[in-house]
Amino acid sequence: MSYVPHTDLERQQMLSAIGVTTIEDLFEAVPSTHRFPKLDLPKPLSEMEVMAELTALSDADEHVSDFACFRGAGAYHHFIPSAISHIVLRGEFLTAYTPYQPEISQGTLQAIFEYQSMMCALTGMDAANASHYDGATSLAEAVTVAVDAGRGKRNKIILSHAINPQYRAVVRTYHQGRDLKIVGDSGRADIPDLIDLLDDKTAMLAVSYPNFFGQIEDLKLLAEKVHQAGALLVMVVNPISLGILKPPGELGADIVVGEGQPLGIPLGFGGPYLGFFATRTEYVRKIAGRIVGETVDHDGRRAYVMTLRPREQDIRREKASSNICTNQGLMSLTAAVYMSLMGKHGMKKVAELCYHKAHYAAKQIAALPGFSVDTSKPFFNEFVVKCPRPVSEINDALIEKGIIGGYDLGQDYPHLKDHMLVCATEMNTKDEIDGLVEGLKEAAK
Repeated sequence: MSYVPHTDLERQQMLSAIGVTTIEDLFEAVPSTHRFPKLDLPKPLSEMEVMAELTALSDADEHVSDFACFRGAGAYHHFIPSAISHIVLRGEFLTAYTPYQPEISQGTLQAIFEYQSMMCALTGMDAANASHYDGATSLAEAVTVAVDAGRGKRNKIILSHAINPQYRAVVRTYHQGRDLKIVGDSGRADIPDLIDLLDDKTAMLAVSYPNFFGQIEDLKLLAEKVHQAGALLVMVVNPISLGILKPPGELGADIVVGEGQPLGIPLGFGGPYLGFFATRTEYVRKIAGRIVGETVDHDGRRAYVMTLRPREQDIRREKASSNICTNQGLMSLTAAVYMSLMGKHGMKKVAELCYHKAHYAAKQIAALPGFSVDTSKPFFNEFVVKCPRPVSEINDALIEKGIIGGYDLGQDYPHLKDHMLVCATEMNTKDEIDGLVEGLKEAAK
């Protein structure tokens, strides 16, 4: 495909047809102060300088494996079977855009269908879309669905403070132009406090499972209380944890969202990642993104089709649930390949390893003078550690020993100053965990 620019005459003819003189006239509705804002950008680089910078970043990424990593907080270091790259990097899957015309893209459609089916099995929900940009975007889209389900009569969104702070920030940015009241995430409210916030204006209540601190909270009565208030229950989940935890669908969740990066996708400096979105049947027509269905062709053979595309390009704009139409196609394929390779027993084994290694690390760290571990609630593969010194200083000391320390919770939660969120996965050996404990002991001096 080649790009042929319009001539000056063609541009003028188009402008005349819509009743304006210049291209600038199209932007009169935008205040002049916002048309050309001053951006704090660095000076431009030559092609050679850009290549040198990218090469340096690439080299740094390759050397991450030289460190023992104990940082999670939304992006996790998991084992990736070598078969994944051999499958997903086949030329047939590398496209500039996700193809979905059924007559030419049966392979792509089947991959999406299999991914959706696996996500439904993992979360215990009825339907899943073909994915979003990332976990934060999925949560923001859950707000859209909940408000739409309330027919515009409910504008209160309750977010637990124990949801990833970046996710909550994206929700606020995503919906800043709407008349929504977002509450619950600015304090230290526990589940009972969130329930007390429910009223007849509440569209949804969202919690994390496990929460951002790695804790598994008691959610037995939550769904009942949320549904009694006429609202939707949204759960932000770690997909690996569902290898051993009860599926959100069995806990009464209406929408399940999260980050699919742990499912075979490398850390990669923050992306590209994968946001998954699963829901109950009654909300399928309100969700954003695509849904692929299975049918039969004229000859009775199994075939796949794009069943739903609730976006403004396909239906009337006022009935579109979102203008997001691109799914992370290659990333959802990666997740599907990972889940199929691991199987239910493999997923369970990975979750068990994460659980036990995190608990071993927590026990050892709790025994260190000056350190304490929060064990007030059960936890999965992350836990909170109170440190005798600022977390930044401790992490600086750890990095010198080849250890990537925990996440500094004080930057998001002022009341957790000098608290570190430590993560352990199946990738952390006993020697690495013991090295972390020794490193913390020396850093505290």
